[in-house]
Parts: sequence; structure tokens; C-alpha cells
Amino acid sequence: MKRIVVGVSGASGTVYALNLLEKLAAAPDVETHLVMSAWAKKNLELETTTSLKDMEALADHVYNNRDLGAAIASGSFLTDGMVVIPASMKTVSSIANAYDDNLITRAADVTIKEMRRLIIVPRETPLSQIHLENLLKLSRIGAQIIPPIPAFYNHPQTISDLVDHHSMKILDAFGIQNEVGHRWKGDQ
Repeated sequence: MKRIVVGVSGASGTVYALNLLEKLAAAPDVETHLVMSAWAKKNLELETTTSLKDMEALADHVYNNRDLGAAIASGSFLTDGMVVIPASMKTVSSIANAYDDNLITRAADVTIKEMRRLIIVPRETPLSQIHLENLLKLSRIGAQIIPPIPAFYNHPQTISDLVDHHSMKILDAFGIQNEVGHRWKGDQ
């Protein structure tokens, strides 16, 4: 069984986290640990019709972002990695500089120090030089940066098609078998 921590920060794009949690919940060999910031909860309300209760029900374990004593705050709690989706630039900066003032950033710091897979899904545009430097800093220490940039070779018909494709990329990065999105099969 894989254990994946899902951190949801206050950036726009909560639909990406919701979609990924749906896909992870459907995977029988994955246990999810969810932590959401206060603004992530507010964006869920603003950007979707999904209730917080329904989103939390998709996870196996849910934590308060202020609970720095939670299991996922310790390196002795074994996980296969963490994804921060979407990742605000404040959260990216905090993770890049080990400023662990909440559970999302502490869990990411633990993921880094234990040399586990960390995936960052940055949600900001345009990106300033500071944003890029923080993302580069994280990439240099092994974090994988997977921005929600749509692919069009698969001829998406809906926003869901675009979001599914992004979830596929994250599941692939964790080594979780899936057929969520349409894959490139060559130019035939």
C-alpha cells in the first residue's frame, strides 16, 4: 500500500486537488493523508460545488493545518511522498526556505529531509523571478515541479479532460497505475 500526503494550499485551482483525490480514492492500494489550508477550504467553496465534507471524505485521513503534532509532521511516519496541489507561491516559498509554520509546509519539509518524492503543482501566472528561484531551489533538491499546463494533443473536449490529464501525470510520478487521461500514442 502506498501512503500519499496531499497538501492543498490557498492558490486557485482546488479542482486539481479534488480530481486527484477522486483518482487516489479509486486506487485500492493507496492511502491518502489530506491537509488543507484555510484558503484552500475557501477556494473549494468559491470554485466548486463540492462541500468540504465531501472532499474530506475522499481521503483516508484528514488533518488540521495547524496541527504540527500530526503523524505526517514526523519523519518516522512512513510515506511514499507528498503532493502540494495547488501550491501557492507563499507555500512554495515556505517549503523552499524550510519555514514550517503550518502542517502543509512541515509535512513537505519532512518529505524533503527524508528524501521522499515531493511534487509541487504551482498555480500562479505570471511567475516572478523570485517564484522561479524558489521553484528552482526545490527542483535542485529533488522536488518534481508539475504545473497544471494543459496538453492538447489528446483533443480535450471538457475542462475535466484537461484536469484528468494533469492527475494522470501526478499518478504516473508516484508510480500509480492508471488510465485516467489519454496518452500520446505517436503521430499516426
